[in-house]
Amino acid sequence: MNITELTVHELQEKIKSKEITIKEITKAYVDRINEKEKDVQAFITTLTDEAVKQAEEIQNKKETGEITGDLAGIPIGIKDNICIKGVKTTCASKMLENFVAPYNATVIEKISQENIISLGKLNMDEFAMGSSTEHSYFKNTKNPWDLKKVPGGSSGGSAAAVAANLVPWALGSDTGGSIRQPASFCGVVGLKPTYGLVSRYGLVAFASSLDQIGPITKDVKDAAMLLNIIAGHDKKDTTSSQRPKVDYTKALKNNVKGLKIGLPKEFFGEGINEEVKESLQKAIETYKELGAEIEEFSLDISKFSLAAYYIIACAEASSNLGRFDGIRYTYRTPEFKNLKEIYKKSRSEGFGAEVKRRIILGTYVLSSGYYDAYYKKGQQVRTLVMNEFNKAFEKYDVILTPTSPTVAFDIGSKSNNPLEMYLADICTVSVNVAGLPGISIPCGVDKAGMPIGMQLIGNKFCEETILNAAYTFEQAIQFRKNYQPTFTK
Repeated sequence: MNITELTVHELQEKIKSKEITIKEITKAYVDRINEKEKDVQAFITTLTDEAVKQAEEIQNKKETGEITGDLAGIPIGIKDNICIKGVKTTCASKMLENFVAPYNATVIEKISQENIISLGKLNMDEFAMGSSTEHSYFKNTKNPWDLKKVPGGSSGGSAAAVAANLVPWALGSDTGGSIRQPASFCGVVGLKPTYGLVSRYGLVAFASSLDQIGPITKDVKDAAMLLNIIAGHDKKDTTSSQRPKVDYTKALKNNVKGLKIGLPKEFFGEGINEEVKESLQKAIETYKELGAEIEEFSLDISKFSLAAYYIIACAEASSNLGRFDGIRYTYRTPEFKNLKEIYKKSRSEGFGAEVKRRIILGTYVLSSGYYDAYYKKGQQVRTLVMNEFNKAFEKYDVILTPTSPTVAFDIGSKSNNPLEMYLADICTVSVNVAGLPGISIPCGVDKAGMPIGMQLIGNKFCEETILNAAYTFEQAIQFRKNYQPTFTK
């Protein structure tokens, strides 16, 4: 039995039946990281020594009955824009290279209450700006299905670590597809919850009205279990929803009879790779066989969503990143003559090219004379996008689309073409613009053996619906049994 290949719910069962111990699980993952991390490059900071020590303490407390939780001692990986007290939180940027978080994010408090063990902080695109994890100051994470290809982004470290069995599950963040797109590229499950369902307190902000923390896991049941832990109201986050707690694992009924699934024809048109379309078509046929009702319809928002997203996201990034000034807790240039030079040189040297590009774009659309033409218009389009989705959900329970127009591309093939990179988000950004939940699950592979992701979009706070739809499909095709990354074989 290879411990690191098991899902979290399988690990849970084996701990309960005393087949394996918490110490054995943690040791297996630490050994795996020591052996394979040099190839995948998923971590920025590893906490393996601390994890081994924590596992021993939890094991002892479990044996004495001091700890009783089902998930106690299960390891996890954390994207490096989520604060863990006393641990570096770099956002993969030179600007925060030596920043040690003085407090825990709310999601970290919640997983700590369950005695879940952090194995470390995972690589990402700098300040979550990117679709390939090539914009990290520290390293390029590789895709475990093919080490010459990108893992997607910005949560590429999280998705690659789960796919390579370096962690059993991970937390990522999603501003325009940053959980779902890397999950698609790495053949794992990625869930972006409804905006406000999971607290953003302690998540370093990129675009505050779009950001959302969510799970990246090996299967749908694990995603539901992790969402159970991190979801819920938080008084420290004013955008946090006050909806009552839900057990999302109870929604996994393996039954989609009568479920109405809408296929927006605009998401299957020009720009979508033919093999991606073929795989999605097979998935649609599977849903029909399972008893779901499928219908094509028009959701003519994709081209407007992408434009609105980049205006809103860049504007909010410009505002949020204004605090990184070389004066307080960030990188400061070693050579300066006056205060103006500290600001200018610290930000010029501390931020990477993609972050600078988005700050400049955002500052432009917020500037006097351009605010009405761009930012205000972007927010008006956002309302139109929300209204279009509201109309669609009057008729359909779930909207099915590709997660990404293509499979994972070669490292370096798009890094010098920002526009082409931005188009990689075309299938995912509208979900963030409208504040909806979306899940990406693997639905097949292309001829080269690279995974293809299918996205299921639900109405606000309808995570139970999309989780069940994803779970039922997953049980039908058994992707994990039939396909594994070359790296893990």
